[in-house]
Amino acid sequence: MAQADAPTAQASSSRFRAYYELTKPGIAGYVMVTAGVSAFVASRGRVELALALHTMAGTGLATAGALTLNQFVERDADAVMHRTRTRPLPTHRVSPMQALGFGSLLLLGGLVYMALVLGALPALITAASGLMYHGIYTPLKTRSYVATLAGAVPGALPMLIGWTAATGSIDVGGLALFGIGYLWQLPHVLGLAWMLREDYARVGFKLIPGGGAKSIGIQMVISTALLIPVSLTPTFLGFTGMPYAIGASLAGLSFLGMAIRALLDMTDERARAVFFASLLYHPLLLGLMLFDTLRLLLAGA
Repeated sequence: MAQADAPTAQASSSRFRAYYELTKPGIAGYVMVTAGVSAFVASRGRVELALALHTMAGTGLATAGALTLNQFVERDADAVMHRTRTRPLPTHRVSPMQALGFGSLLLLGGLVYMALVLGALPALITAASGLMYHGIYTPLKTRSYVATLAGAVPGALPMLIGWTAATGSIDVGGLALFGIGYLWQLPHVLGLAWMLREDYARVGFKLIPGGGAKSIGIQMVISTALLIPVSLTPTFLGFTGMPYAIGASLAGLSFLGMAIRALLDMTDERARAVFFASLLYHPLLLGLMLFDTLRLLLAGA
């Protein structure tokens, strides 16, 4: 009997892994963290643990649903690209209808959960993020580079979701964190798009501006240069202090340096350097926000 049960257990485990992969747990998990950090900063470190956990859970559920639905919509393109052809749908580990049902359940469940626990505003922003992701960004990917600029909006909205969950309103502080998230994503996506340009060309994705390498480099430099003053906004507003401001400035200058190198000579290596710099920059910035918000809270206690 034990031997007979082994294939069944293996099949169940494989099916679970496939559904788990559909949610892109790395991305969904990071989105949860950004929303939680934003709520912490917005409350100046006074957010209740339960509220922070609810914010992260609701954001994570909705994000996992949106990412699953994205793979349902782009399943044919995913089967062609080298980077994505081993995903659950191209490998037939999950059927399209199963992915559609699973993604819809997660997204709607996350929205209802947020509306009931956090209120209407965070839920509405989350719904707007999902709508823009699927209604604007995804269709535009095969039509125009504007998709890259539009796609950075839903990517930055988790910062605003966390902020409104803690404050109940959209204000300049929340918009500043949204601006940081938006500008950070542009060099992040452009670096990746340059490295994957041949893969994207196979399916007609137009995530690179028409000017080619030079245009990409210019936009990387502009967005990273703008990031430096925008990243200092939390200090100007009094949410963080000088330790954060110094750290954010140094991180921003380093990021800008990578972008300038790519502008001078857009090779795969330099585009990859910008991409990996982006992977370090944003978590570092969030960590500095957490540290300095907590430092100010303890100093005022």
